Amino acid sequence: MSFDVALILQSVPQILEGVRLTIQLHLISLALGTGLALGLALLRISPNPLLSWPALIYIYVFRGTPLLVQVAIVYYGLAQFELVRNSALWPILREPFWCAILAFTLNVTAYTAEILRGGIQGVDRGLIEAGRALGLSVRHRFTHITIPIAVRLSIPAYGNEMISLLKGTALASMITMYDVTGVARVIVSRTFAPYEIFISAAIVYLALTWLIQQGVKLAERRFNRYLRK
Repeated sequence: MSFDVALILQSVPQILEGVRLTIQLHLISLALGTGLALGLALLRISPNPLLSWPALIYIYVFRGTPLLVQVAIVYYGLAQFELVRNSALWPILREPFWCAILAFTLNVTAYTAEILRGGIQGVDRGLIEAGRALGLSVRHRFTHITIPIAVRLSIPAYGNEMISLLKGTALASMITMYDVTGVARVIVSRTFAPYEIFISAAIVYLALTWLIQQGVKLAERRFNRYLRK
């Protein structure tokens, strides 16, 4: 079997054309999902079962089913309902980009909510009691004690979720989008060299993953600076 290194070098610049779309899908979904996840995490830890159980079911469903299936349901399934086609959201939901954003957002919300829940519940109860003894209100204890510590505890797992989402964006190519994987598939159809082309795509993904890892390390240093001797 021949191996064309030159083809890999030639393909990387072409595949980089899909990086912009990959980053857009990643950042928009991550931002929306993280915002929704905070509210979902608070519902998840609520003592009221009317609030906690719906959150638990949502998390179970989206963590228990493949992202590929979720993307397919959103893109192919929603169009089956006349109510959706006649709604004001149809101009958005008929676009592959926004279908991908919706699917990725719903998925990352479930995973991030569990990460934040673990961070919130991992805060030492003694610190909460100390805040109460100092006369801090519930809101101030949550914003000044619970949230900063929970964020610090959640950063490693959240970094893993960021990387998982980056790799998950490759599924956007399934719904006719030219992200990194989509561009690679087009080049494969022209060159009939899947081995070299997908190695080129892997190199691009590795570079993006490295950037995320460096960002997570900086965040960990920032939030853990008070713990260093």
